[in-house]
Amino acid sequence: MMRAVAFLCFFAGPVAAQDVIFDPAPTITCMARNGGDVQACSGTAAETCMERTPFGWSTVAMMGCLGQELGYWDKRLNLAYQAAQRTARRADLDASEFAASQVDSLRDMQRAWIVFRDRKCAFVQSQWGGGTGGAPAAVSCHMHETAAQTVFLETTGLGE
Repeated sequence: MMRAVAFLCFFAGPVAAQDVIFDPAPTITCMARNGGDVQACSGTAAETCMERTPFGWSTVAMMGCLGQELGYWDKRLNLAYQAAQRTARRADLDASEFAASQVDSLRDMQRAWIVFRDRKCAFVQSQWGGGTGGAPAAVSCHMHETAAQTVFLETTGLGE
């Protein structure tokens, strides 16, 4: 019995997100080296986190690492959306009364994107049939989709 307890204690992975070793630098560096290629680079920091964290390939640690990178992209997304809103407001002031509102279009696009992202990631999770890989797959999907939307908003040149 003591051997079983010792074995479980020895092989127990991190129990909380604060136990993971996360740094966004690998993703930032990859983006700089690859001309902002979000497809190639999103997830790089999460993968590095999994490699650096003890038992980093456990479901709990994977969730922590993926969640940390998702948080990084989510913060960037919010800043990009706020900047896009400011640009859209200026464009609306300069537009004729016959032009569609960029503020309204931006808002509607972002709301539709959120629904699309959530449904796409639910589908990705469903492919795991209730297995333990489903949750990390869903978080990974949210991370990649959020990264792509962030770069879209940062580089789209709204109103130009």
